[in-house]
Amino acid sequence: MQEITREIHTIDGEGKAPGRLATEIATLLIGKHKTAFAPNLDIGDHVQVVNAGKMVVTGKKLEQKNYYHHTGYAKGLRTKQMKTVWEENPGEVLRRAVSRMLPKNKHRTERLKRLAISN
Repeated sequence: MQEITREIHTIDGEGKAPGRLATEIATLLIGKHKTAFAPNLDIGDHVQVVNAGKMVVTGKKLEQKNYYHHTGYAKGLRTKQMKTVWEENPGEVLRRAVSRMLPKNKHRTERLKRLAISN
């Protein structure tokens, strides 16, 4: 087995939509851009995103888009508007988008650890 070499990609988020940016990041984290790609191996690279606070959200997404999570208890569905998440930390919007674009398997948490977002 050959050794995995991980490069560092720096992406500028200024003027880009979070979803378009997230697809590019997810591809790099998974390693699909490499010739040695295999779905069962985690050969992706490190990704650094700068100027995440300068991303452009189109339409009425800030008011209409909601994030959901369940606490695990009865009536535990919690809702948070995109606007409040954006005001707290714009990078969190991007991190959530990338997280949901990654395959739901054992490599997901390790791939997310290789993502660094700065506002």
